[in-house]
Amino acid sequence: MERTIIKDIFTHPELLGQEIEVKGWTRTRRGNKYVQFVALNDGSTIRNIQIVLDMARFTDEQLKPVTTGSSLRVRGKLVESMGKGQTCEIQADEIEIYGTADPETYPLQKKGHTLEYLREKAHLRPRTNTFGAVLRVRSTLAFAIHKFFNERGFVYLNTPLITASDCEGAGAMFQVTTLDLNNLPKDENDRVDYSTDFFGKPTALTVSGQLEGELGATALGAIYTFGPTFRAENSNTPRHLSEFWMIEPEVSFLDIDGNMDLAEDFVKYCIGYALENSREDIEWLAEMYDKDLISRLEFVLHNDFVRLTYTEGVKILEESGHKFDFPIYWGADLQSEHERYLVEKHFKKPVILTGYPKEIKAFYMKQNEDGKTVRAMDVLFPKIGEIIGGSEREENLDKLQQRIDELGIPMKDMWWYLDTRRFGTVPHSGFGLGFERLVLFVTGMTNIRDVIPFPRTPGNAEF
Repeated sequence: MERTIIKDIFTHPELLGQEIEVKGWTRTRRGNKYVQFVALNDGSTIRNIQIVLDMARFTDEQLKPVTTGSSLRVRGKLVESMGKGQTCEIQADEIEIYGTADPETYPLQKKGHTLEYLREKAHLRPRTNTFGAVLRVRSTLAFAIHKFFNERGFVYLNTPLITASDCEGAGAMFQVTTLDLNNLPKDENDRVDYSTDFFGKPTALTVSGQLEGELGATALGAIYTFGPTFRAENSNTPRHLSEFWMIEPEVSFLDIDGNMDLAEDFVKYCIGYALENSREDIEWLAEMYDKDLISRLEFVLHNDFVRLTYTEGVKILEESGHKFDFPIYWGADLQSEHERYLVEKHFKKPVILTGYPKEIKAFYMKQNEDGKTVRAMDVLFPKIGEIIGGSEREENLDKLQQRIDELGIPMKDMWWYLDTRRFGTVPHSGFGLGFERLVLFVTGMTNIRDVIPFPRTPGNAEF
């Protein structure tokens, strides 16, 4: 008999009255000497299917291994349920135990584990209701991202994970090498000699696919990347990961205003798609973790984002009378508390800030005529702060080269990037969305480590 996915049981009423077979993991077992009830889940839905075991058909010895975490195959008749909490149940005729889970050692035997405890059991936490729901929402959002760009004619571009360039100029990158770390070759100045390394030069894991994305955009018109990025920043906050996923569209012939339109349309599309296709999981997460989650998602979905300049935003913050942990002044790099004040207290809407001081932004951002600001944009969300960062790119070779020289950025290995300005340069724009921050917002979780299957943070790389 072909297996029935548990999710399909609740969406195909024609299955009622039929003999079906399900497979999954035991969530709970209860009952008495006459009848036993097993809650079975196969990961396809937040809902369990109740298995009814008539003890006239089964023995205690047969069912002894059926404990929380054990895996089963069950065959029986799907019938309407007379009990509360479920619409249907399976009256079991046959049960097979695939794998047991010792109640004395299974780490998820009990209910009510804290999220902190589950982070220590990241290899098993997808079996919990919370992380099953989060990971299904994450999958839905990933599909929505590809769907959005595909429907608009963007080309999906795979940019390299191993790179010799530092897109942000931050320097906090994971080095990639095949050199013997216990016997490093040195040159005459006692510096590491990379000429014998695999690539013949220092290389690292990428912090962004943007620069390579610009190469694609200036050939294909509109591209997007969606892949892992890495930062060796020693930061242990609820908002930072060492390995995370980024979505980075780049579009030729697009200015900053079109870039803002694209960013707003994009996040609204993803949120709307998740509400439509993962509603059950989102409702469960709202009930368990964040009662305001759905109203907040729908509010973002149905309201235009406020657009204002960095200068206007700083003035609002300075005149707010609010005491911030970090001082606010023109030229300051806005902190999460500043961004959230604008969104949550002042405007009570998502905000797009533009026109940042050039000193606090990357070298590739297009300079405004005032000589002080650049055409950057940050999309700010409630509870998150910055969720998208982007800009119109500087397409003028002389201005770009001058900015690179001002910052002292070594560009000897970046001739390929400058070639995009030498040969057929065009106005173009793009942005980066941290995927985990989007998942964080849509699920209502508060720690970014809880929205990625296997978090990589300082001191944490178990598997």
